[in-house]
Amino acid sequence: MFELGISTEQIMGFLLVFARVGAWVWLTPPFGGGFLPPLVRIMAGLAFAIPMTPGAIAASGGISLDPVNLLLQFALQVVIGVALGLVCLTLLSAVQSAGSIIDVASGLSLSAAYDPLMQQQSTVINRVYQLVAGVLILVTGAYLILFAGFAKTFEVLPIGNGLSLDVTAATLTSALSVAFVAVLQIAGPIIAVLFLADIGLGLLTRVAPTINIFVLSFPVKIGVALLLVGVAIPRLTPVIAGLTDSSVDAMRGIVGK
Repeated sequence: MFELGISTEQIMGFLLVFARVGAWVWLTPPFGGGFLPPLVRIMAGLAFAIPMTPGAIAASGGISLDPVNLLLQFALQVVIGVALGLVCLTLLSAVQSAGSIIDVASGLSLSAAYDPLMQQQSTVINRVYQLVAGVLILVTGAYLILFAGFAKTFEVLPIGNGLSLDVTAATLTSALSVAFVAVLQIAGPIIAVLFLADIGLGLLTRVAPTINIFVLSFPVKIGVALLLVGVAIPRLTPVIAGLTDSSVDAMRGIVGK
C-alpha cells in the first residue's frame, strides 16, 4: 500500500496555517486587496503555507485533533490572519488612497457624477498609484520583509493561543493614523499646487471675464495633476519602504511582541 508519510497532525497543522496565511494573503497588497483574482490569491495562500507549516507546528507544541477544538482553532486563525492583513492593507493602501484624493482634486472623478457609466474611467490616478505601489513592493523586495514579519507571528503567537482584542484595536487605530499621515504626505503637495492653479484661474477670470473658466479649468487641472503625478511616482520608493516597515511593526504589535 502506498503511503505518503504525512501524519494527520501535519495535515491539520497545514490547514490551520493556511487559515491564517490565506486570510492574510487575501487582504495584503500586492497579492490581496483586489490586486489579483480570487483564485490566484487562494493558490498563493496554499503555496505560502507549505514552508511555514513545520515551524508553526513545532512552535505550537503539537496540534490537538479534537474536532471541536480544530473548528475553533480554524476560526481563530482566520481572525488572526484577517487582523494581520487588515493592518497591512490599511498601511499599504495609503498610496492608493492618495491617488483617490488626487482624482477628486483634479476633477478626474467628476465624470461619474454626470455619467455613472464612466465610473471605471474616473479613477485614473487611483489605479496608477495602485499599480505602482504593487510593482514597487515586488521590485524592491518589500514583500520579502512582509513575509518574514508574518512568518514570525507563528513563533510569537503560536497556533492554540488567543488574540488580544484590546491590543488589536489599539494597533489598528495606530495604523489608521500612520496611513492618514502618509496620505497627506503623498497627496498634499499635489493638492496644494492644484489649489494654486484654482487661484490662478480665478485671477484670470478677473483679467478676462469673457473666458469660460468652468470649461478651461478641467483640462488645466487634469494636465497639471498628471504632470505632477509623473514627477511624484519615482519618489514613492522610500514611501513604500516606510509603509512596509510600519506594516511589520503593526503585525508585531497585534501578536504582542
